[in-house]
Amino acid sequence: MPDFLELPKREPTLRVAAMPSDANYTGDIFGGWLMGQVDIAGSIPAVQRAKGRVVTVAVNSFIFKQPLFVGDIVSFYTEIIKVGTTSISVDVEVFVQRNPAKPECLKVTEATLTYVAVGEDRRPRALPVEA
Repeated sequence: MPDFLELPKREPTLRVAAMPSDANYTGDIFGGWLMGQVDIAGSIPAVQRAKGRVVTVAVNSFIFKQPLFVGDIVSFYTEIIKVGTTSISVDVEVFVQRNPAKPECLKVTEATLTYVAVGEDRRPRALPVEA
C-alpha cells in the first residue's frame, strides 16, 4: 500500500494533466511520456542557470515508484544539485494528485539529469558566473 503524501511546500516547476493520448490501451501512462516531461521540467532551471540553451547529456538515475493514470495531475519539482564548468545536474521529483472525491497524493518518480550549456554553434560553453 503506498504512503499518501502532501505536495512540497514550494511552487512546482511544471504541472500537467495526464491525458488519454499519453496512455496505453489499459489507461496507464507511458513511461516514455513521463520521461519526456521530466526532461522538460529539469531543463527549465538549467536554462535559467545557464542563461541560454542547454542540451541533455545524461539521465543519471530514473526511478518509477508508482504508475500514473489518465486524469492524474502531475507536478514536477526541481532542484539544481551540482554546477560544473559547462554542466548542470538537476534532481526532479514527480508527484500525482488523483481521485478528487477522495484526494490522494503520491510520489511517483524521482530522477537526476545532467545538462550542458551550449552556444550558437551547439558546442559546450562555460556557464556564466552566478552573482
